[in-house]
Amino acid sequence: MARGAEEEDRGSVVAGRSGAEAEGLGLEEPGFSRWLPAWLDRSLDRVTAWDTAMRNRWPFKAIVGPEIDPARVEGSGARLLVRPALLGLVGLCAIAAGASQPSSPFALKLPGSWFFGVPSPGSHPSTTGLFLGLVAVYGGLLLLMRAWFSMARTLATVPGVPVRAVGWVLVLWCLPMLVAPPVFSHDVYAYAAQGEMMSRHIDPYRFGPNVLGIGAPFQRLVDPIWGNAPAPYGPLFLLVDGWLVSLSGHHELLAIVLLRLVELLGVAMIAVGVPDLARSYGKDPATAFTLGVLNPIVILYLVGSAHNDALMVGFLVLGIAAYRRDRPLLGVLLCALGTAIKAPAALGCLYIGWTWLGPNATWKQRIRPVVLAGVVSVLVVQAIAEIAGLGWGWVANLDTPGTVTSWLAPATGVGLLLTHVVHGLGISVAGTVIRSLTRVLGLALAGGVGLWLLWHYQRFGILRAMGATLVLVVALGPVVQPWYLSWGFVVLAPIASTRLRPWLAGLSMATAFIGLPGGRQLLGELPSHPASMAIALLALLFILTVPLTPLGRGAGPEGPDGVPGREDEELATT
Repeated sequence: MARGAEEEDRGSVVAGRSGAEAEGLGLEEPGFSRWLPAWLDRSLDRVTAWDTAMRNRWPFKAIVGPEIDPARVEGSGARLLVRPALLGLVGLCAIAAGASQPSSPFALKLPGSWFFGVPSPGSHPSTTGLFLGLVAVYGGLLLLMRAWFSMARTLATVPGVPVRAVGWVLVLWCLPMLVAPPVFSHDVYAYAAQGEMMSRHIDPYRFGPNVLGIGAPFQRLVDPIWGNAPAPYGPLFLLVDGWLVSLSGHHELLAIVLLRLVELLGVAMIAVGVPDLARSYGKDPATAFTLGVLNPIVILYLVGSAHNDALMVGFLVLGIAAYRRDRPLLGVLLCALGTAIKAPAALGCLYIGWTWLGPNATWKQRIRPVVLAGVVSVLVVQAIAEIAGLGWGWVANLDTPGTVTSWLAPATGVGLLLTHVVHGLGISVAGTVIRSLTRVLGLALAGGVGLWLLWHYQRFGILRAMGATLVLVVALGPVVQPWYLSWGFVVLAPIASTRLRPWLAGLSMATAFIGLPGGRQLLGELPSHPASMAIALLALLFILTVPLTPLGRGAGPEGPDGVPGREDEELATT
């Protein structure tokens, strides 16, 4: 058996353990970086040292909060979550209020698209409402990011906080997103239209929502780019989708509410699976819960936008958690159900089959369980497809999201750049051909690295290899959407190390801003509203400096041993 790099660094202490076992002992950090080039590893160390130094300076010290001594935290430490939980709630309420403005670009504003906040036909919403909505959403996002990051750092410093405490934070943070209209994406309206097609026995794998009739109920709210696009989703999602539309009495808004509640169920599945996985690896479940479930991408895009990725990721993490409890067949079944929602969950079936016989198995011995896992998965999906009256047409439609052309996807961006260069040189080659080539190369690279990670999973551990593969498939795929990156981030959260944790948090916060509308409008509105600009800047300054750590936790001006109490520490930082 090939030993992981973690073993070499710890010598006889963990001799004979695999990388996956080392994950549970918190020994994964050296192994994670050992495969990196020396210059890149040194650069990461310098960035980490710079980050540590900057955290002790104002205003960054006020933003991230003080270092917490676990020995001085009373009780379970759950009270440390109160302030960031409430501030995160305030941020989410601001986002919900801003997106509900009649002129907001963050939600669909066509008549009948939501219960409130939709302009009446022929009306012209004021620019003041637009400005206030933009400031509320972007300010709320900043406050949410701060609160979440502070909570993640606190729990990493003070392990042992009960999972139920962070579970209540999840409930609190989901409430504004359930009241707000679908934010940052209009995909849920396409889901509803596909459900209407299912309820009327129209095959969504052959037709797009426009088959319902232009301007017809359910079709009128679908983004035109998806009007003729067939569904790329598995039969289980479309089966449930059709049931929900029928249950709603073919009422558009009620169907959208039911779809959001089903995706909330998917988030609940993630909330069960992530801490279970963390415990199986000997990690702090509350920290993993915060990184993976309270993640802004999950709250904003899986709950707020009601993307069906929530169900897919929920089945995936529950499947891997069942496998970790020595129930591999149940794990394959759950991952197969996730595959019947969206295809990426099939990676879980592959990893369970490949690692079924343990780390000492040869590659030839692994073939049989991989085939078994594949056969079980195909039978499960086929059975659901038969019940739904659908076939496997969704597999041919997996390139449907690639209809979107954006510079944000590196593979597509390179294709667009090469198109400009080639045309500038006078070479007549269609841009679609160049983009198709770069996209294929990007996916091939992601697939190649994914296979390498699978082959060397003992060095990195199952979750790290799976999570990295999912992130690469998205990053090098035809289109990068924030909710796609939740696949890998949620899988990585249960085993995030001291080194990986800041990168996971930073990427999550940056990803939440990908493709958000309104930024150009906000900058355009600021010069014409001097007073509003001053108020906005003051509000943003307050958001960046408001203290996030709880006050009054110390023993007074001085602790029992003459050491300054927590009040003094926090006042010094704020």
